[in-house]
Amino acid sequence: MTDAAGSAAAGGGGEGGGAGESAGHGSEFRKEMGPWANFALGFTYLSPVVSTYTLFATALATGGPPMIWAFVLAGAGQFLVALVFGETVAQYPIAGGVYPWARRLWGIRWAWMTGWVYMWALLVTITAVAYGAGPYIAILFGFEPSVHTTVLCTVALIVVAALINYAGTKALSKAAVIGFTAELIGAIVVGVWLLSTHRFHGLGVIFDNFGATEGGSYLPAFLAAAIIGFYQYYGFEACGDLAEEVAHPGTVIPRAMRRTVYVGGAAATFTCLTLLLAVSDYKAVIAGEDTNPVVRVLFDALGEVGARMVMGVVLISFLSCTVSLQAAAGRLIYSYARDKMVVGHRVLRSFSYARAVPHNALLVAAVIPTVIAFGSLISEDALTKIVSFAILGIYGSFQMVVLAALRARLKGWRPSGEFQLGRWGLLVNAGALAYGIFAIINISWARTPDQPWYENWIVLLSGGVVVGVGLLYMFTTHHYGRSDTPAGDAIPPRSTV
Repeated sequence: MTDAAGSAAAGGGGEGGGAGESAGHGSEFRKEMGPWANFALGFTYLSPVVSTYTLFATALATGGPPMIWAFVLAGAGQFLVALVFGETVAQYPIAGGVYPWARRLWGIRWAWMTGWVYMWALLVTITAVAYGAGPYIAILFGFEPSVHTTVLCTVALIVVAALINYAGTKALSKAAVIGFTAELIGAIVVGVWLLSTHRFHGLGVIFDNFGATEGGSYLPAFLAAAIIGFYQYYGFEACGDLAEEVAHPGTVIPRAMRRTVYVGGAAATFTCLTLLLAVSDYKAVIAGEDTNPVVRVLFDALGEVGARMVMGVVLISFLSCTVSLQAAAGRLIYSYARDKMVVGHRVLRSFSYARAVPHNALLVAAVIPTVIAFGSLISEDALTKIVSFAILGIYGSFQMVVLAALRARLKGWRPSGEFQLGRWGLLVNAGALAYGIFAIINISWARTPDQPWYENWIVLLSGGVVVGVGLLYMFTTHHYGRSDTPAGDAIPPRSTV
């Protein structure tokens, strides 16, 4: 693979004509995001603290300590996806990420559905991240967490994130860098402290499930616990969602995507490992007697003052992750509307030139997650369901781009951006697709036969509803055909000779 500066892409991977030319229209964004901020954006979206702290108890109770291997499995698979995305964004550095990439690689209908699925997945993910912060906010400010306080905290976090996004790209960049710094330092400091003062086990525990399988095969338990790894490894695509706001996107963004995966993945694995070794009684967690081992470990190891300080860092992580998610969702909705792909596109493509942000699209990225948060009051296990659907939607839209890239390669596409996989492209692309299909099947699999069928298959049903409504809407309104923005042009035309 190469980062060959100077191989001018047809879609423009370089400084000047990149975004505007490849999109088929001039870009209204300003290039105010540097390489460090672009990487920090992806890192805070991927957020090792958010994913680990949100699902640590669930994964440990389901699969025991070996659940940590899910980080390795998901990291390897998603790294392949990041490589495919890197090639694509280098050639097509367009705001909105997976939607414009699918448009150029395949065509307008495929792009419309990719953008639709990704949009809903992002909006649900915003809710999932903000919802996961609720219990930690309660601990930080000293009130009793409940379903209602969690929802109120979720809404408050979404509103604060929206205000930061409204301030513009420079404020977003600063928030991303602050979030990255706080999260990385917090993860390292807390991890080292736990290892040196509060470690109850050796590394051998990551090979012992401590009875999580009740005597049966461990594989089903591990695959169920792997949700923590699947939830961890996305966010790198956000680096490309803001492609029109980054100078030299053809080299900067692919590099930022790769760094997001391996730096964020390493931080998440380290965070999870230090927590694992600090849990004194695995069987209590597996039996459901200890439902919040993260909080217990932090208070036991750091005392009340220290634990509350860590909660403050954790809250910064959740906030910065929510900010990054909203930024990605806002750019996607704006890109969608700019190409007249959705009803209300004139309103949604409205742009604040003073702050260089798509203000109405950002408003949607705050309002809909808020509505979803209040809707979660009807579910007893809202967080797991919200997270599971969010993962399914993200992985589904990712694989629509990966499949489009594989199809384009087989039809003659030769990536011409500043980052290229060369002869490894086809193999990496096929591997990314195989991993994605496996992950989607695993995420959708029903694992609670004692629950009503609609509860057991809620993730797959939710995904089916989103796709079904999208298809009905797409073929009823025909919005996908209203724009003259280039589509399907990655595949070279057939020779008439």
